[in-house]
Amino acid sequence: MFGIADYGAFVAAILVFLLVPGPGNLALITSTSKGGLRGGIAASAGIVAGDQVLLWLAVAGVAALLAAYPTAFAAVQWLGAGYLAWLGLKMLRAKPGAAPILNIRPRQYFQQAFFITLLNPKAIVFYMAFFPLFVDPAQKPGLHTFAAMAATIAVLGFSYGVVASLLTQHLAARMRANPGIARWLEKLAGLMLLGFGLRLALSR
Repeated sequence: MFGIADYGAFVAAILVFLLVPGPGNLALITSTSKGGLRGGIAASAGIVAGDQVLLWLAVAGVAALLAAYPTAFAAVQWLGAGYLAWLGLKMLRAKPGAAPILNIRPRQYFQQAFFITLLNPKAIVFYMAFFPLFVDPAQKPGLHTFAAMAATIAVLGFSYGVVASLLTQHLAARMRANPGIARWLEKLAGLMLLGFGLRLALSR
């Protein structure tokens, strides 16, 4: 379909990628907590825009460059794994009342989410190394193939962002009333980030 080897598997991979805790999800939740649904939607649009930049950079040949130089690719993997593990440890060690790991400023949700996505090692590794696996050379992939992949990622990403914002907004009042819930969720997210970082490092 559109030159994509397995469209169903591609969609499933994107959904898993979206659900994995990371800086993008934290930015989305924080933006919604501070700016309400409007802040969450703005952050969602920023994340989608950042994803599109990374995808088209990969299409332009960055993925091929990394594939040609395994050392550079390994460095990206190690940097990504190290960053995620470091962020997870900081969240696990954060004390009650400490400053947030991601200091999202009001009224700048789109810009901040955009740059957080661009600098997110998880996103960089995914677009530079993983999504090309779904390109089927036998179907003569062209611009239409990558456009279909980009559109799928944009639709799924924005839809996920809106749903996550709605859930965050619904739970925000309860979290403010019971700070222990927020601390527990932060510890859980930190543990998952640490686990993802270790898994990424071990998968080399």
